Amino acid sequence: MISTFCLKDWISNRSRLWLLPLGSVFFLSFVVQGDSTAQRFVPDPIGGYALNGNDPVAYFVDGYPRRGSNDYSYTWGGAQWTFVNQGNREAFRLAPHAYAPLYAGCGAYALAEGYATAGNPTIFAFVGGRLVLFHSAVNRFLFLVNVELLSQEAAENARKTRCEPLL
Repeated sequence: MISTFCLKDWISNRSRLWLLPLGSVFFLSFVVQGDSTAQRFVPDPIGGYALNGNDPVAYFVDGYPRRGSNDYSYTWGGAQWTFVNQGNREAFRLAPHAYAPLYAGCGAYALAEGYATAGNPTIFAFVGGRLVLFHSAVNRFLFLVNVELLSQEAAENARKTRCEPLL
């Protein structure tokens, strides 16, 4: 037996009605942002840190993500960044645009396709000397197969989807 969704049945279930105002508030909190609160990078909603708390400089120094420490943190671009040591924090402080992920941490392949997804800090590549994140390993592969064309398309769509840092 196939069940179909009926709006009348859904509204009659009063226990779900609280989702409407809660969902509206959640949606509006992301859509309505004044210029004074403009963010270059949106932090992880669970931990509150950029790159899920990974050190952005470690990607370049060590070649893989490393969890940063609260002892070495720095606020930039509307997000809190953590680092494994003082040297990495200072390197980022002096040149954040060199270490921060391209496309504000959005998935590069998804941007090339015309929509924004959150990039996974554990699935990354270096493109043109910049850290680029991807939503999945498949997206990473597809992007790197045709990196020149897809980089151009991702950059164009990043402006449209606001996944581009305001540097």
